[in-house]
Amino acid sequence: MRSGPTILHLDMDAFFASAEQGSKPSLRGKAVVVGGLGPRGVVSTASYEARVFGVHSAMPMAQARRLAPHAAYLVPRFGLYRAISDQVMALLRELSPLVEPLSLDEAFVDLEAAGTAWDEASARLVGAKLRADIRAVTGLTGSVGLAASKMLAKIASEEAKPDGLVVVPPGTERALLGPMSVRILPGVGPATGDHLRRAGISTVEEIAEAGEDELVRLLGKAHGHALYAMALARDERAVVSERGTKSVSVEDTYDVDIHDRLRVGMEVQRLADRCVGRLRAAGLSGRTIVLKLRRYDFTTLTRSETLRGPTDDPAVVREAAARLLESVDTTGGVRLLGVGVSGLADYTQEDLFAQVAQAEAEAQAGERAERAVEEPVREASREPVPPEERRWPAGHDVTHTEYGHGWVQGSGLGRVTVRFETPYSTAPGRVRTFRTDDPGLEPAEPLPLVAGAGLEGVPEPGPAGVGGAGGERP
Repeated sequence: MRSGPTILHLDMDAFFASAEQGSKPSLRGKAVVVGGLGPRGVVSTASYEARVFGVHSAMPMAQARRLAPHAAYLVPRFGLYRAISDQVMALLRELSPLVEPLSLDEAFVDLEAAGTAWDEASARLVGAKLRADIRAVTGLTGSVGLAASKMLAKIASEEAKPDGLVVVPPGTERALLGPMSVRILPGVGPATGDHLRRAGISTVEEIAEAGEDELVRLLGKAHGHALYAMALARDERAVVSERGTKSVSVEDTYDVDIHDRLRVGMEVQRLADRCVGRLRAAGLSGRTIVLKLRRYDFTTLTRSETLRGPTDDPAVVREAAARLLESVDTTGGVRLLGVGVSGLADYTQEDLFAQVAQAEAEAQAGERAERAVEEPVREASREPVPPEERRWPAGHDVTHTEYGHGWVQGSGLGRVTVRFETPYSTAPGRVRTFRTDDPGLEPAEPLPLVAGAGLEGVPEPGPAGVGGAGGERP
């Protein structure tokens, strides 16, 4: 164990929901729930105002609506969350080269590695400054825990929520842990917690008192030894700055089971293209293509195929995913599909099959172009195909030629309702309703939550974006 509380754990407070509240003045201080809004959607994040009603992460969205019917229910904007996360992680890397991100909103930092902190006083100063910097750059709050181990730093940040800082001086760990529930320890879920409770063990101190032999008897050798060590506040894990990406994958859960085999195939092809997009964005390639499928009865199947070398070619991934699908029975319906690539590398091996596939695709495109030139009369005589109705996800950004920047409050029956405000509006914005095909209404990129603190890939607001919000127009 270290002699000072120099391991920092940062956890952003209700991150997705707080980002939405920061972006939408009319939702500040109100219950906000972010997640999938379909019949099978689940809650990603609930604001603290929504948690008062019992709403929490991973809860079915239908249950959340029953508990908090008046909350704002929004579709996630992952592009915005990633951009804010990049800002936060950049602040952490200014403190130390050893930063271990756990998710978009959570990370460990080794302050001792850079000499940023060495004792309780210096660690507390660093934690306080970090919280102030995060608020200045993002407009959001984060909770900070500081301790001599990763386990205690994470527990401390949980105790600090929301918007607080807790320091655990070395030597006080047992006193802090003792009265806490066994569920506070990593790896103790509902099943293990119930098993311990039936044995008369409810607190961390009772784990320590039971002894290592008793825990091994109750939980098995590996789990028993580990749990006893944690109860004694023993944790020698180091902060690891780089976690090697093992795979890249995408998946979709469908509101209604898909029964049509052709539709299933089309969905797999679409997921393969999305997966390759992520792969290329990360500068990676992979050798193993993985198909995941969850059937109507909740049974989950995975199939994989390993190629001769790593690839990031969409044609190759699509073809492999299609071959994997052929070996799977989809009778009865499919509720979830996923495509992934593993065996990653930072280079791509030229693949003969990929070159052939690309050549065939180009040839087919050429043939289609020739037919379009040769048969203009026939094409013109066909009945026009009505354009697909535009989708307006709740919470997503829009802009209007007259009213400026706003966000979608809801849509349906050919109408979309928009509240026109920006993160910088001094009052809740006015609400207007339009046809979903209104030519003046377009999707827009999210604005930075703090004026002047630009997000990578997110444009700074211009005069029109600010002037069209805040309820200033009639």
